[in-house]
Amino acid sequence: MTTTTPAPTLGRRAYFAWLRRFARTTPGIVVLIALVVAASCMIAGVVCARQLDDRIARHREVLNRSEPLAYAAQNMYAALSAIDAAAATAFLSSGMQTPPMRARYQQALAGAASALADATAGATDADTRTAVAEISVQLATYTGLVESARANNLQGGPIGSAYLREASSLMHNKLRPGAERIYTRNLGAVLDGQRAVGSAPTTGLVLLGVALAAIGAGSVILLARTNRQFNLGLVVAVTLVLVAIASILAATRVASGDIERARVEGAARFEQLAKARILAQQARTDETLELISRGDIAAGEKSFYGHIDELVAQLGTGPSTAGEGVQNWIAGHRKQVEVYLRGDYPAAVAQAIAIDPDGSAAKFAIVETSLRDEIEQTRASLRDRVSQAGRALSWGPTGVLVLMAVAASATVGGLWPRLKEFL
Repeated sequence: MTTTTPAPTLGRRAYFAWLRRFARTTPGIVVLIALVVAASCMIAGVVCARQLDDRIARHREVLNRSEPLAYAAQNMYAALSAIDAAAATAFLSSGMQTPPMRARYQQALAGAASALADATAGATDADTRTAVAEISVQLATYTGLVESARANNLQGGPIGSAYLREASSLMHNKLRPGAERIYTRNLGAVLDGQRAVGSAPTTGLVLLGVALAAIGAGSVILLARTNRQFNLGLVVAVTLVLVAIASILAATRVASGDIERARVEGAARFEQLAKARILAQQARTDETLELISRGDIAAGEKSFYGHIDELVAQLGTGPSTAGEGVQNWIAGHRKQVEVYLRGDYPAAVAQAIAIDPDGSAAKFAIVETSLRDEIEQTRASLRDRVSQAGRALSWGPTGVLVLMAVAASATVGGLWPRLKEFL
């Protein structure tokens, strides 16, 4: 009994043997060059387009999610500090100008609630949502302590200040650190997104280089096989690949420059001003709490000037309305301390909370307003620079795909006449 090889197997072997023989002929070489160059152009175009699309998507994410969330977290952090300062000021008033001071405290509470809602709505990760929920619970505890302090204070009870110190301790140890973690995490996301937008599509550029190498190798092989120095299709293809590389490098360079300016003028300055705003609120709380304790103010003074020194460092050495306001505030605080140390407690309280232009409260309000306005201006600069970076890249995906598709078509069209010579 004899066995025979199935016909399909013989057919496949014969087919592959024919392909090997054809690949060694000049027509086979021409076909192979056309396929390799066209494929390398299309693969490079698709990869470049995908990478550029990813950068455009990150640009949208920065503008639509991470930056607004960082801004909401900053507002929440600042509002929590403002609540503490407003609560201490209202307590210190002991009925003097209580309605406006009470309204300021309630306004700070409303601002914190609004910022909490914004942070919750924009958060997509479980850690941020959990942190926001914890802050909401702790804020309820805080407001309960403040209300107990207020009730005891209005009735002349001696333990009102103890309730307020407990509330301030909760704010210092739990609420503000939680808000700071949320703010830091989201500001980091903004910086990561900015870096991604401004980075070059390295893999795509390498593949474009591979396409250039394939065109160069194909041209050398054609010269050896056909003795023709130039092929119009390959010349067009190499020109288009070079145009694509130059365009991508130019666009990413412009985007990178915009992102760097967004980082320096926007994100970095935004972070400094946000920290300065928090430090100002903390210094204001120190200023009022040291009067509420009605004892030795050495610890309060140390904390106040520690926060002021950090605040000045964050503002930098350049002239600014906030910087001038801080110096005026310090002068008002010194006057408050002088009259307190002379034993004139009512005058010290009046200096701390009165709306008189020379009072500490009025001088602090100038600092707070200046910092808030600078933060808004810095935020606008950041968003404008990121938007410009996105516009620089917007043409990229479609443009690269079109260039590479034309390059592949030019390659096939340019090599087809050479192939027909052998058919």
